[in-house]
Amino acid sequence: MRRLFLLVSAVVLVDTMFYAAIAPLLPTYEADLGLSKTGAGVLSASYPAGTLLASLPAGWLAGRVGAKTTMITGLALLCVSSLAFGLAESIVALDSARFVQGIGGACSWAGGLAWLIGTAPGERRGELIGGAMGAAVFGILLGPVLGSAASELSPEAVFSGVSVLAAILLVTALATPAGRRGPQSSWSELRAAVGGRPLRLAIWIFTLPALFSGTFGVLVPLRLDDIGAGAVTIGAMFLVGAAIEAVLNPILGRFSDRRGGMPPIRAGLLGATVMAILLPLPGVTWLLVATGVAAVTTLGLLWAPGGALLSEASEASGLDQGFAFGLMNLAWAGGQVVGGAAGGGLADLTADAVPYAILAAVCAATLLRVQPQLGQGALPRAR
Repeated sequence: MRRLFLLVSAVVLVDTMFYAAIAPLLPTYEADLGLSKTGAGVLSASYPAGTLLASLPAGWLAGRVGAKTTMITGLALLCVSSLAFGLAESIVALDSARFVQGIGGACSWAGGLAWLIGTAPGERRGELIGGAMGAAVFGILLGPVLGSAASELSPEAVFSGVSVLAAILLVTALATPAGRRGPQSSWSELRAAVGGRPLRLAIWIFTLPALFSGTFGVLVPLRLDDIGAGAVTIGAMFLVGAAIEAVLNPILGRFSDRRGGMPPIRAGLLGATVMAILLPLPGVTWLLVATGVAAVTTLGLLWAPGGALLSEASEASGLDQGFAFGLMNLAWAGGQVVGGAAGGGLADLTADAVPYAILAAVCAATLLRVQPQLGQGALPRAR
């Protein structure tokens, strides 16, 4: 179990590291390629767009051919797309490489987490998901550092290194025993499960922080650049915020196993409402960086409890874990696509305060809806 946990954690770390590397590079591409905020939003959203497209097929694939094979497929796509991104010289090539990597990420996450949770005892679900989320956040922590290095040095060399890491993980996965295959859910069972209110609510709770972070990941780096901050400062902000998240996620996962996920989810929703109001206000670098770190920390309260809640709700609805994590990918990617592309586009047409105001309203409305729906605990656990 420990070996498999370390492997899956390493896979999601490398995957999210590549995903998060884009933030410090946005000002560079804005200058070199003439990107608008909308274009930057599209580039940022290309990865989650690929994940969005492939999320449910990847979940189905994990049940059909096995979680191990699905994760290996994702690692192979990561090898190719990382190398292509490093060599790309046009915005179309950059968008395409990130889109393919998003497809690979859907396979890596659905396969890896289904493999892990399928072999773990049910009472450790939150702990293991929280641990994997912590590794993913550590990848997000390293991503801006990677992007800053690519900005200062060479994208070709830096992203070729990511490709090599993915190849090493692929070989390791091939040598790891696949474990026992469970029953596969059908597409009709998926449709029936998603029609239920508990699962829909769990999906939305996981979607919301992705929606917020997608908007944040586009608007905050560009705003920092506007007020004179460089790529290193932008990377440092994400580094500190993600370091806090990486510590929080395993703790919150264990808390969810013992006390239920709703207390941290409610706290996260309340904090996200406040941070959405505050983010457009700072006009100096240090204050915007501090506000950004606080926002990332607040969103960190939602990931692990929300993921455990979604996994439990899926299982309680009769779905296998491949589809459960396919739905998780779908929720994350949908939020990232809308947050990155629509948030950037709306800010272009109006002002940064407008998408943030919408986020504040949505977070507050969700907090009000969650109270009577789920009460003091998480969804009922599947037996």
